[in-house]
Amino acid sequence: MRLAALLVALALTQAAATPPSPPEAREIAPDTFLVPGGMLPNRGPDGNTVVFAGPDGLVVVDTGRHAWHSDGILAFARARRQPIRAIVNTHWHLDHSSGNGRLKAAHPDARVYTTRAVDRALAPDGFLTRNAEMARGRTPEPTDPPTRAEETAIFLATMEAFDELRPDVPVEASGTMRLAGRPLSVRAAEDAVTDADLWLYDEATGVAVIGDLVTLPAPFFETACPAQWQQALDAVWAMPFRLAVPGHGAPMTREGFDMYRGAFRAFRACVGSEAESRACADAWTRDVGTLLKTDVDRRQATGFAAYYVDFLRTNGGASPDCRVK
Repeated sequence: MRLAALLVALALTQAAATPPSPPEAREIAPDTFLVPGGMLPNRGPDGNTVVFAGPDGLVVVDTGRHAWHSDGILAFARARRQPIRAIVNTHWHLDHSSGNGRLKAAHPDARVYTTRAVDRALAPDGFLTRNAEMARGRTPEPTDPPTRAEETAIFLATMEAFDELRPDVPVEASGTMRLAGRPLSVRAAEDAVTDADLWLYDEATGVAVIGDLVTLPAPFFETACPAQWQQALDAVWAMPFRLAVPGHGAPMTREGFDMYRGAFRAFRACVGSEAESRACADAWTRDVGTLLKTDVDRRQATGFAAYYVDFLRTNGGASPDCRVK
């Protein structure tokens, strides 16, 4: 839960916000739509959702955390008058998969495509199970923001319905799949952000949907193997995409992606050096440059990066949950 606490602390730099209206989808390429995620004060984040419209229905890539985010996806499906046929989870982090159940309740024929890495996260000693036990045992503090109890309830409700996180169709290897009648290249990355991540490439539009292989304002290493993550970024770069949609942040050009990839490599090198944490964090914020749009973005980037320098150094350069040391 340390990352959740950091998210809350950094979000306090922004103005207070009430739960938002559902995000609206916008077309980023022909028959390809972005339902943007968000990071509100005192709340966990929602990852980006990409919807591919195919001849047989919709392919939804990632489903967010909060009801308002999945409401935005469902509203788009109603407006299109198309059923959701496939749900692809790029990885099991709950800000990308908690909406699975709500989408399947409205579209019972939808099938979840993801890796089996979520099974390890749900094991008795797995990341999600450990954090659920901590959440159930935590005593509320007078200083807790009003939304803390609500966010905990959302987390525990997702854990109670954990079967919705598991794949109906396990994806074990990279290959081309026809989802809702639309051919998509589905790529598997082992031991990167999680034990196994998926990313997608649509040759027809040149769009890559890369989940948390890229997150702004900074990479989140809580369950990550950084060296293998770097290899996954290089694999994305080798694909001739023209637009990449990250797990968090705005879609980026090839130039922007390569900027991020280089900053990631330099950050890993700094973590492995004797440089002070703040020096590595400042270098990260400088290296991602124009990908950070506001002063708030830059403050958050430095805060996250400094936290993760210490996190990685404490844990031997990778998350304790990384299987490859």
